[in-house]
Amino acid sequence: MNAATESSTGRLSALAGPLLAWYERHGRHDLPWQTPRTPYRVWVSEIMLQQTQVATVIPYFHAFMQRFSDVHALAAASEDDVMAHWAGLGYYARARNLRAAAHIIVRDHGGKLPPQPDVLETLPGIGRSTAGAIASLAFNRHAAMLDGNAKRVYARYFGVPGWPGETRIEKRLWAYAEQHTPASRPADYTQAIMDLGATVCTRKRPACDECPLAADCRALAEDAVECYPYPRPGRKRGLRHTRMLILVDHQQRVLLEKRPPTGIWGGLWSLPEVPDGADPAAHSRHTLKVDPGALHQQPGQRHGFTHFELDITPLRATAAPVAGVGEGAGRRWCRLDDLPALPAPINRILQATKTHLEKS
Repeated sequence: MNAATESSTGRLSALAGPLLAWYERHGRHDLPWQTPRTPYRVWVSEIMLQQTQVATVIPYFHAFMQRFSDVHALAAASEDDVMAHWAGLGYYARARNLRAAAHIIVRDHGGKLPPQPDVLETLPGIGRSTAGAIASLAFNRHAAMLDGNAKRVYARYFGVPGWPGETRIEKRLWAYAEQHTPASRPADYTQAIMDLGATVCTRKRPACDECPLAADCRALAEDAVECYPYPRPGRKRGLRHTRMLILVDHQQRVLLEKRPPTGIWGGLWSLPEVPDGADPAAHSRHTLKVDPGALHQQPGQRHGFTHFELDITPLRATAAPVAGVGEGAGRRWCRLDDLPALPAPINRILQATKTHLEKS
């Protein structure tokens, strides 16, 4: 296999050449963040695309751009407003980091995204791969990136055994990324390898007969394409349990509580959570300052996170608010037909509550 690089020979590598030729004919050239392709739009899209597929991101991106048209609008927005436009995308730390980075960009960089990968990495929510993607796509800088699609392409093409999350394997894949990213067309190359991984060299049932790299692909030669990259070593996800209170008053308002800025659903509004071992009614009266009356258990929800699953037991009561509960205390009463951004399982629980109350 010819591994010559552009920098050493003045020509594209045996991987980059066919990949770029394929991209010109078959790549994605009309994604929303490509028209127009501004640094701000590229940055927002790259953050949204972390852990999330393009098809899911597109409608959120359109709505986000309509509300936060530039970095100044994003920096000036409240956290609740940003979260409301992120609700449903998951991994909510991304939204908090995006807003925090906007503040820094306005304060320290004159409202312009810095083009240097090492400077981009200093911004909240931007790691090495995202910095390389932004630098290459937005500024056409010679910078490598290594997202999940690129890892899969390199692992198969070079037949790299091992799980990409392992440090030594990731280091090897980074070496390939830096070796083959061309100096002359880094933006096209970055988009090309992402497109190939997303549309041809897919995790399951890859279309090898349509791949421009098939002739030199080590995994295909071994008839083991779906074996690469190696999966994460088996680890059983733990199961956690929690009880949450659905306290609804006579005006059809529910009491919501803002979650801490870190941890699951950080910064989002949610239902009050009952501490382990605490009595739900006592917690409602003494901590929330709400007399819950009789508590009724609603059907539970199980929600999967990366490392564990969460079983939620909702406890509903008709509640009478008393002194001590109000705006500004991290708690608020919200109408069931006018809820803020909520975690997906909490939204499902409250929609079920609303339906139950309408029928009763």
